Amino acid sequence: MDKSSGSIREDFENREANFISPYGMLSSRSRGRMNEEAPCPIRTSYQKDRDRIVFSNAFRRLKHKTQVFLSPLGDHYRTRLTHTLEVAEIARTVSRALRLNEDLAEAIALGHDLGHTPFGHSGETGLKEIFSPDFCHNEQSLRVVDVLERHGRGLNLTYEVRDGILKHSKGFGDIMPSDPSEIACTVEGRIVRFSDIIAYLNHDLDDAIRSGVVTEAQVPGDCAEILGRTHSQRATAMIRDLIYSSEQKGDEFDLKLSAPVAAAMNTLRGFLYENVYRSERVHAEFIKAKKMIVEIYSYFLENPEVMKRKLASMEMSADYYQDVSLERLICDFIASMTDRYVLNLYNDIFVPTPLV
Repeated sequence: MDKSSGSIREDFENREANFISPYGMLSSRSRGRMNEEAPCPIRTSYQKDRDRIVFSNAFRRLKHKTQVFLSPLGDHYRTRLTHTLEVAEIARTVSRALRLNEDLAEAIALGHDLGHTPFGHSGETGLKEIFSPDFCHNEQSLRVVDVLERHGRGLNLTYEVRDGILKHSKGFGDIMPSDPSEIACTVEGRIVRFSDIIAYLNHDLDDAIRSGVVTEAQVPGDCAEILGRTHSQRATAMIRDLIYSSEQKGDEFDLKLSAPVAAAMNTLRGFLYENVYRSERVHAEFIKAKKMIVEIYSYFLENPEVMKRKLASMEMSADYYQDVSLERLICDFIASMTDRYVLNLYNDIFVPTPLV
């Protein structure tokens, strides 16, 4: 390449323009960042966002955050980090097949769970109960990249990546919401939403079978018939169906699943909620974890000086927490913790130390 004619980034942006479909988001057309900065001579804006996320403290902490099974000791159970990597790989595969922006999809996927609490949804439920019923991990993920990272300066990501992070979550609702304001502004952001559910349906079932919470024989027959009987078969069926069922619809690109696969996925999701997430074994640990979160929150409300001394472990700047309420500060701190950090902190605060 003749580097004298322009930057490496500009050359890559030109290649994007020749390859990405009209429905994809070109890096050169990003709406930009909250704080303007000079472009990188090598990386596009979305490649730069991806790198900032991967090198962040919040991303590294995902390796010790629960997916479904709390603080698993087995080497092969998923964590929030491995879940994130699986989502990113699915998002890249789908984006590549549909000639969309892989880097944008990957950046959104890698950042989508940065604000997830310790102990998975039990931690999220605890903060909903004691901090605010409006607390949700997708908004906390946006707060991480906007405010909490880099000692309170945030990562200054592009609009499209921030939008995709905020709008990735679906809970037990529809995969794609009916309210347009809840849908990502890019097709790549919507792909991450689909990729998230494809990833967790498959790996949560895989982990549940590995742990003995359910057996392969219990999986509903229509799911096995339509999606397959192994993790690989199910994931492949879902990904291929999303790619081949999606199509142009007027001036928009309609990202969708076929009716049979969508129905099978909803059946499988219902099966997981009923037999795994709400199972006696998983729910019992869920209650314990939530109790720990609630008690730590209450302790910090009464002992804010103790909490502020511990904030250094999260590299959260004093400049940040001078401008927020104590309740918001505690919420940010707890949401940033890993499972093992909570366990050690709870032991340190509440468990008596025997005299030797």
